[in-house]
Amino acid sequence: MAKVYSIAFKDNGKNYNFKSSEDYQKGDYVIVDTDNGLQYGKVQAEINYKGEIAELKPIVRLATKEDEEQFLAILRESAEAKKKCISLVKNLGLKMNVISARFSFDKNQLLFDFTADDRVDFRELAKKLAGIYHTRIELHQIGARDKAKKVGGVGVCGEKLCCQRFLNKIEGVAMTMAKNQNLALNPSKINGACGRLMCCLAYEDELYEKNNKNMPQIGKKIATPKGEGQVISVNVLERKYKVLIDGNKEEFYVE
Repeated sequence: MAKVYSIAFKDNGKNYNFKSSEDYQKGDYVIVDTDNGLQYGKVQAEINYKGEIAELKPIVRLATKEDEEQFLAILRESAEAKKKCISLVKNLGLKMNVISARFSFDKNQLLFDFTADDRVDFRELAKKLAGIYHTRIELHQIGARDKAKKVGGVGVCGEKLCCQRFLNKIEGVAMTMAKNQNLALNPSKINGACGRLMCCLAYEDELYEKNNKNMPQIGKKIATPKGEGQVISVNVLERKYKVLIDGNKEEFYVE
């Protein structure tokens, strides 16, 4: 009976599911068959897969020492390919920023990721790269969040970026999440290293949305046992708010 394993092709990268009739352990390096040819990956876990196993690609075999050496050589060649691509981009005057380059394990494909403000006509670039490396060339334009995940960095919290450490899928983050958490809408405070809203705004959004129900807005006039007052601050997590009583300027908290 086929088993299903989650495989990662790089540290902190997305996990992909593959099938095999063999037993593998977490941490094993394997060769797998993908739409982009053979790839060298690391077993993350055996999983209880709910989908159609027959549709999954197979794990070809356990990686050997020779495979590891070939993989490390490919990493070096990919780094050189990135440098060459950057040089060609400069010579061709293309307005694009090359982020990464990587060969498939069987070297049947060379994939480049890049960022750009607008659409880029990279046909001449692809032709020159194909003439140099004699393999299938693909160039993918990626967004700011994907760039941060690939390049890495440190967030305002002092930790490595979440997208680089553990986020396999980057969900949408909306300005309403910052508003729900009563955060100052200052880009320097709520934007991450990528220049977009911080992914962590979504972590507690459900709790904030729940606790915000029936809570008064700051500035609202309300009646209290001590008289009418104005809400001057709100603690959403503890569901408390501070009221300034008219007249004597007394402040107190209301549950």
